[in-house]
Amino acid sequence: LVWDLVFYVAVGAVVGGRLGYVIFYNATYYFSQPIEIFSVWTGGMSFHGGLIGVICAIVLFARRFEKSFFEVADFLAPLCAPGLLAGRIGNFINQELWGRVTEVPWGVVFPMAGPLPRHPSQLYEAGLEGVILFFVVWIYSASSKSSGRVSGVFLLGYSLMRFIVEFFREPDAHLGLIVGNAISMGQILSIPVALFGFWLLIRPVRP
Repeated sequence: LVWDLVFYVAVGAVVGGRLGYVIFYNATYYFSQPIEIFSVWTGGMSFHGGLIGVICAIVLFARRFEKSFFEVADFLAPLCAPGLLAGRIGNFINQELWGRVTEVPWGVVFPMAGPLPRHPSQLYEAGLEGVILFFVVWIYSASSKSSGRVSGVFLLGYSLMRFIVEFFREPDAHLGLIVGNAISMGQILSIPVALFGFWLLIRPVRP
């Protein structure tokens, strides 16, 4: 059963992550070059798209194996953080998704981004979303028995951390900052996720 869940989640994350990037971040290009949608080896994945894909995968898995949606989602929530940690460290090693130019002493020069030091925003996300969020969700999951609350903590925590780190992360070159030249696409997408997570925490739950 566990390997079935792994398969469903992996497919949902990859398909959703790719389609999310295509739709949210570069729709004009990919709709004019649809064959490029399948060129996943060139890069381009979206966490928020992957989240939608995983939610769809959980729905299908829960229906097939007669499980509660939140039973599965709450089980997965603490396990997502280590994946985020590994992914952000991979981004740092691959010199992608770097931060904005900075003068802080721990700034890192990414040769692909030019000669100026930049915030290692990948490591900021790794520490926040991968380490701190893991412990927060794990500790909460050990004490909470309410359906959906663990998922709510993860979604709200991730969104708040992502929103903060986006101020240090270089926005996508073809998008830039969107709202008032101050808010990035990642921040915009994090807002509804945060609201949904908050709703899961405050909604009445049947005993």
